[in-house]
Amino acid sequence: MDLKNLTKKYSNGEITVVWKPGVCIHSAICFHSLPQVFDPGKRPWITMAGADTERIIQQVNNCPSGALSFFRNADETEKMRQISR
Repeated sequence: MDLKNLTKKYSNGEITVVWKPGVCIHSAICFHSLPQVFDPGKRPWITMAGADTERIIQQVNNCPSGALSFFRNADETEKMRQISR
């Protein structure tokens, strides 16, 4: 498996968190700051129901490597509507 190009997505309906393990530097900031969402001992290791959307966004924005990012699902749905027109 090529971790460099692997991407995993986790959604709570409002947002989707994107994780790129090949980019992750394992600083554990996500785990230490929001363990109810980010727990490398669990599978899946990201549990989106563990916190509200805004708190998850705050934590994702603190990722030092950029391995974690997010998008708002409503924005993606609108983009797809525009493409299909």
